[in-house]
Amino acid sequence: MTSPLSRRTVLTTTAATAATMALGASTAPGAHAVPTLPSGTSKDKVLVIGMDGLRHDRIDAANAPHLKAMMSEGTYGTSLLYAGPMAATSSGPGWSTISTGVWPDKHGVKDNTFVGKRYDRYPGFLARLARIRPALATYAAVDWKPLDTQGTVTPGADVKLVLDGDADGYTGHDATIAGDAETIIRDQNPDVLFVYFGQSDIVGHDSGAGSQAYLDQIAVQDAYLGRLRAAIKARPSRATERWTVIVTTDHGHLDAGGHGGSAIEERRTFVLATGPGIAAGARPIDTRLVDVVPTVFKQLGIPVDPAWGLDGKPVQERTTDPFDALTLSARTDEAGIPSTVLGYTHTPPSGWSVINNAMGGGGMTEWRGWAFATEFWSRTQRDQWRELNVRARGVFAVADSDEWADRSFSGTYDSTLVTPAYDVTGSAKVRLDFTTLYRQEGSQTAQVLVSFNGNTPAVVKSYTSDVVSQPQSLTVGVPSGATTVHFRFRYTGSNNWFWVIDGVRISHS
Repeated sequence: MTSPLSRRTVLTTTAATAATMALGASTAPGAHAVPTLPSGTSKDKVLVIGMDGLRHDRIDAANAPHLKAMMSEGTYGTSLLYAGPMAATSSGPGWSTISTGVWPDKHGVKDNTFVGKRYDRYPGFLARLARIRPALATYAAVDWKPLDTQGTVTPGADVKLVLDGDADGYTGHDATIAGDAETIIRDQNPDVLFVYFGQSDIVGHDSGAGSQAYLDQIAVQDAYLGRLRAAIKARPSRATERWTVIVTTDHGHLDAGGHGGSAIEERRTFVLATGPGIAAGARPIDTRLVDVVPTVFKQLGIPVDPAWGLDGKPVQERTTDPFDALTLSARTDEAGIPSTVLGYTHTPPSGWSVINNAMGGGGMTEWRGWAFATEFWSRTQRDQWRELNVRARGVFAVADSDEWADRSFSGTYDSTLVTPAYDVTGSAKVRLDFTTLYRQEGSQTAQVLVSFNGNTPAVVKSYTSDVVSQPQSLTVGVPSGATTVHFRFRYTGSNNWFWVIDGVRISHS
């Protein structure tokens, strides 16, 4: 009997031959033989569609009925990418983040050279599926060759269609890719597919995301999406199947064209998903680009092993962080942020408090003492590491003496964020978990303090060097007779840098 691994190897070779036959041929559907997949084994099926360089804020102006229908039928989350020094807003890091489910500081791809890639530790989702669920019938079609040659997406696929390109790897084979995928979905029995459309990025470079040509290209790709959705509906076995469709992008584009830098337009990404258990019309604020892979696994009924080290979560799972329920305001002093963007408040969640007794006067209103903000915060000043706050989701707490000092101020930034009281009666230990981004400068201080039964807080952690968006865990012994605990986050500085706190969880044992 042929093993799943040997089956995969043979069919991959066959697909490569088909792609070679297509070189120099017409890009119209049917220009080469559509590859044949092994028959699928799952009633749960997932189609992931990657649209390179698609700026989500341009969809409304485009003739894109199928994307808009998916927004109505499913869950649509938008977010902003990292920037340097974590990684460029380029395709290599973007597709690596999508395919692996981890951020660039893990998968190692910082630009389109792919130097430092760590796919051995963090493989693409098709490669992982080949290891843990080899009976699934999987397919990948791309025409940006690094997605194949660098091992980003196609490894693990039973069949892959890799169409050659120019010196940069692009040729605009979207029509061929759409035609093949349509045929495979309608007439064969795939389980998981990754389909790549790259022309949106090409038009973005050539004409700019602010152009009519870019809107026209969105319409073209939307029509491809419509054909693939129609092919799913036309399947004879559709009534007994559970299909999930995910559409996403790797980065945005400037109005004038181009990406790779830290402008908001370059950092725009989205995850749009429809399928069983995925809420219709949802617009979550806590979705991130790393959520594609966990969503694929959840929809296939595959538990995520914590040992994989994924950074994402399924799009249908909401965080329980009380920060995310806060009502946010538009800018007050931050004139560079559009007045339509809601993004900050000084009102903490119920049970939380902010102590500003020693806080200096004046300064930027938004950042006077601990504030609660969204990615609004990263729009205040570019290229100062605010873009690296990738592991925070939705609303987070931020103390930023640098931004506070951008208007006339007096005194020192000195603000303390205090958690609610938690019951620790009879416990031996209490554990504090949170995610943080911290940038150190000069004499600023950042301390985590603990207080039992309202007694004088004691320092349990001091930060004196940079921490770039990492999970933190602190365990403290509970004194005999203690019944409650508060944790505090105290930040002081004077026109120094910042401290971000998110995802605070307190447990005891």
